[in-house]
Amino acid sequence: MNFISHETLSAYWSAAEVSTNIIIFMNLLGALALGLLVGYERAYHGRAAGMRTYGLVCTASAAITIIAGYPHFWYGGQAAVLVGPDPTRVIQGIVTGVGFLGAGVIMRDGFNISGLTTAASIWSSSAIGILVGVGFYPAAILLTLLSAVSMMWISKLEEWLPSRPAIAIVMQFKHDFKPKFEVLRRVAHERGYDIAEGSLSINYKEGKPEWHFVAVALGKNKGARMPELAQELTNFEGVENYFLSHARN
Repeated sequence: MNFISHETLSAYWSAAEVSTNIIIFMNLLGALALGLLVGYERAYHGRAAGMRTYGLVCTASAAITIIAGYPHFWYGGQAAVLVGPDPTRVIQGIVTGVGFLGAGVIMRDGFNISGLTTAASIWSSSAIGILVGVGFYPAAILLTLLSAVSMMWISKLEEWLPSRPAIAIVMQFKHDFKPKFEVLRRVAHERGYDIAEGSLSINYKEGKPEWHFVAVALGKNKGARMPELAQELTNFEGVENYFLSHARN
């Protein structure tokens, strides 16, 4: 068989082949637009993964999904594919691969974990692309809107609802100073905080005890502000160094 014959090459430009490519092309454009919409919120807030990342994830997910639906047009329709690929396995591969991408944006610094929302939204972007690829356009548009709404306005809802803010605290005490947990808990309670159960870890550096723990406010507006806590820790007996940060994820 002559693989560069006119008949072989023209098979790639048959009317059916071109029509299928146009359908795929329109799906990819739609997936790109939806992915960019989700990514704009992340880009607006200065996150590492922006519009390009979301657009690429959504478009690639749609591409991989949609080509699995046209196996009889592969290779110009000359591959003689008798049994098409299992779409569920294709989707499983996409979700698994995007999961590794999402894990790359999750960062942990002590009790502070960041990037979870970005990772979840990247995973959601792949699902949008899959929906576009299988032809569920209204569902893809709805998921796009729900994802954007969740990232833009759910945080405002969280601020309105009752909550208990938490602060991650690291205290390094002076040499030979022996801190007591009961005293620490009482002092924290007087300032509107309670030490989270199971968050305490103790380390010794150069003969100096170092305590790591999370202080959870007793109510939304009951805990002392971080600058006030920092000022008090400066004068706290036995404390040599300290570090405060919001324990968020």
